[in-house]
Amino acid sequence: MSYKGICIHCSLFHEVKHGLYLGVVQTEGGKVEGKSHRMGLFSFVDVFKGIPFADVPGKWEKPKPHPGWDGVMKATKYRDRCLQVTLLQTKTQGSEDCLYLNIFVPQGSRVSKNLPVMVYLFGGAFLLGASNDVAILGDSLYDGKEMADRGEVIIVTVNYRVGTMGFLSTGDSRLPGNYGLWDQHAAISWVRRNIEAFGGNPDNITIFGQSAGAASVSYQMLSPYSKGLFRRAITQCGVALSPWAHQRNPMIARKVGCWRSDEDEMITCLKMTDPVDVELFLSLALLPTGVVMDLLELAPVIDGDFIPDEPSKLFHNAAQFDYLAGVNSMDGHIFAGVDVPSINKKNATTVEQVRGLLNGLTKEKGNAAVSSAYSVYTAHWGSAPEQAVVKKTVADIETDFLFLVPTQIALQLHANNTSGARTYSYLFNMKTRIPGFPRWVEAEHAEDLQYLFGKPFATPLVYFPRHRDLSGYMIAYWTNFARTGNPNTGESRVPVAWPPFTKYHQPYLTINNKISKSSIGFDLRSYYVNYWTQTYNSFPSIKREEKE
Repeated sequence: MSYKGICIHCSLFHEVKHGLYLGVVQTEGGKVEGKSHRMGLFSFVDVFKGIPFADVPGKWEKPKPHPGWDGVMKATKYRDRCLQVTLLQTKTQGSEDCLYLNIFVPQGSRVSKNLPVMVYLFGGAFLLGASNDVAILGDSLYDGKEMADRGEVIIVTVNYRVGTMGFLSTGDSRLPGNYGLWDQHAAISWVRRNIEAFGGNPDNITIFGQSAGAASVSYQMLSPYSKGLFRRAITQCGVALSPWAHQRNPMIARKVGCWRSDEDEMITCLKMTDPVDVELFLSLALLPTGVVMDLLELAPVIDGDFIPDEPSKLFHNAAQFDYLAGVNSMDGHIFAGVDVPSINKKNATTVEQVRGLLNGLTKEKGNAAVSSAYSVYTAHWGSAPEQAVVKKTVADIETDFLFLVPTQIALQLHANNTSGARTYSYLFNMKTRIPGFPRWVEAEHAEDLQYLFGKPFATPLVYFPRHRDLSGYMIAYWTNFARTGNPNTGESRVPVAWPPFTKYHQPYLTINNKISKSSIGFDLRSYYVNYWTQTYNSFPSIKREEKE
């Protein structure tokens, strides 16, 4: 890349005791300077924190280009998260000035050029989260240094608006919603335009994310606006088809205290209200009355623009992208523990509690569907099931319904629509490291992230060798996939060949610290996937009957 006739990429590298690091980099908005971190004897990672990819956004407006800056911006500190409620929903944190990203560039004995680029979208139920979230024993959970260094890829982590500022919608053109998705799109577009100056290949971008971040990746794949923008995608524990990943009734603006019979007046009232108050009012209005899933009322919507139709009808847009997707074996456990608290306690979990959970999840279908689902999930119980079996069944129901089945449908739709792009499926089932849970609990929601981001290497004292093995495997598969579209080929060796998922052949890789040939399975939980996609879907919707 050249700027005013000077090869910046060549001239701004500096030597650091046998290594190289990027000095000042010219971006479209101005010059930025990061900081070099030593990783090994001859390896370094340049870290740029807090680069703006858009201007301070207007309230419920799409992101706008950043006006730029003079001089050299010191990109050495993370910027504020986007305005959001705290986890306990008692107060707010963050700022409206939050559209920033962070870049991690590996350097060795040669100047990095043409590296694959991986852009990460964080999770947090579309309500909370940040690109530098949850600092545990040192660096942020999403610190990209280990992954960049070990996989020889550039890692980018981005902020986007969440909660009411990101996803409030009136269901029409006045407040269409999806502002958080537009932010993500703006960030990926910025990366495509600017990453070459950091040593990245703009034609080899992979987007990846976990939970709501995975659903966001899924929406970015399905949007017509993403054509040619990136090359591959990875979703971990969430897709656009997940029942919690979309708003069905986007009129919740009325709950904020801006009730007006005239909707234009209501919107004017909302725009004049302090955003901190909007965020707090709404979070209190959304406190759950049924199952945990009912809390997630703020999410993307079908707006006729970024998301022009039902997600299941948009997979022709995703046919161009290589796609890797999977779930954790107990993704639903943490939510099941809120809906049916007895599963994590000594007291018994009753038949009534299991039926109550199913009733909460399937309320749009009515009692016949509840009885049907109950008989499917209790078929293996026998006449006197052990409590561990009953409790694990509750976790399985919530995992299947919220995560596993929607992901399997997404994989199938991708494989059915693809024209040359590849599809891969996995199940992550490393036993939980969270103390205090029952013995039957396997991989909890979000437990994959510590391994993917290399925490067992960054903070070795709190992990065992088996955790480093797993971390190495995941980084290898993920970064190989980003480099070539095939998790088996690239710069990193992998323990076993991972076969692709196709229209007629559905293998998956079980990911833990003991990956071998026997880790390849087929037709993941197909009995339950078939139940939800065929039998359950054949029950009429109660709401539809009422309308008729």
